[in-house]
Amino acid sequence: MLGLRGGGVARGLRAVAPAWLRGPRGLCLAPASTAAVLGARDWRERVPGAPGVRALRLSAAAVVNSAPRPLQPYLRLMRLDKPIGTWLLYLPCTWSIGLAAEPGCFPDWYMLSLFGTGAILMRGAGCTINDMWDRDFDKKVMRTANRPIAAGDISIFQSFVFLGGQLTLALGVLLCLNYYSIAMGAASLLLVTTYPLMKRVTFWPQLALGLTFNWGALLGWSAIKGSCDPAVCLPLYFSGVMWTLIYDTIYAHQDKKDDALIGLRSTALLFRENTKKWLSGFGVAMLGALSLAGANSGQTLPYYAAVAAVGAHLAHQIYTVDIHRAEDCWDKFASNRTTGILLFIGIVFGNLWKEKTEETKKREDGRVENEQIS
Repeated sequence: MLGLRGGGVARGLRAVAPAWLRGPRGLCLAPASTAAVLGARDWRERVPGAPGVRALRLSAAAVVNSAPRPLQPYLRLMRLDKPIGTWLLYLPCTWSIGLAAEPGCFPDWYMLSLFGTGAILMRGAGCTINDMWDRDFDKKVMRTANRPIAAGDISIFQSFVFLGGQLTLALGVLLCLNYYSIAMGAASLLLVTTYPLMKRVTFWPQLALGLTFNWGALLGWSAIKGSCDPAVCLPLYFSGVMWTLIYDTIYAHQDKKDDALIGLRSTALLFRENTKKWLSGFGVAMLGALSLAGANSGQTLPYYAAVAAVGAHLAHQIYTVDIHRAEDCWDKFASNRTTGILLFIGIVFGNLWKEKTEETKKREDGRVENEQIS
């Protein structure tokens, strides 16, 4: 579901051209050959060795570049060369699956792998939908002009066919879940298809992104339990939405000049110099919701220690971020993968800390007996 252009991460987490490539109004004025070297499609691809520029660090990009040439535009279209967006989509799923695990047990590894596959496919589908919606915008901006659809590497018909293939595979993953989860997963398609339009009509596209990206906080629990427990799932979902508002507002500050120039909207443009105050409020709301979800699910000390660590990590992000320096905004944004992983680790150890229920013990004893008999 990631890669969506405009206000935030789902805009494709586009590259921000370095100062020596930007004109007085913010758009990149470099020649097309330079833009091609920069990989200006999105996600801050850089020229190794250029002044003040970091080399590309994501090994996934090297894998995509080594793929057969006819496949490369499709792999770039689904952002396989830029995996952090997939992490941000996947992590709320892991939180929910972890919280739904039986006391004293690890999360369901099969579900974790299934949702990981689904995150890759749905993020790719979201990127394809976004680039189809935004192809005319992309053609007018130098740093996005090389996106596969805008550059003509993939036609609209081909993108429709490719989207159909991704959604078919994602449906196959979804059909591995229970009926309740199938219905809930299908409902998320409305958010996936409409989010790219939000940056054109509201200053809150980051909120729409949060509602989309954190759907897994509901779906993971239902995949394990067969339905959603509102006392746990709703606070967890809300905390994820607040988290997205934090990291995607930070990200959007990289693009605020270009967004204003081409008529797109974002919370970065809305909050401006008050950004840190708003982000602090979102952070407090996130931590409060996580604490409530933990209390309602019977979580233990390791979980709350992880929540405290998440709070410290967010406080550092918000306090130190320089919203006028794109490089720092990117670094703070990218560090949110660590935020999500910290919480997941806390959930796992918090659940292991719990005492196993009698029902869980009976199931484990029965499984051991069956293994001995077989």
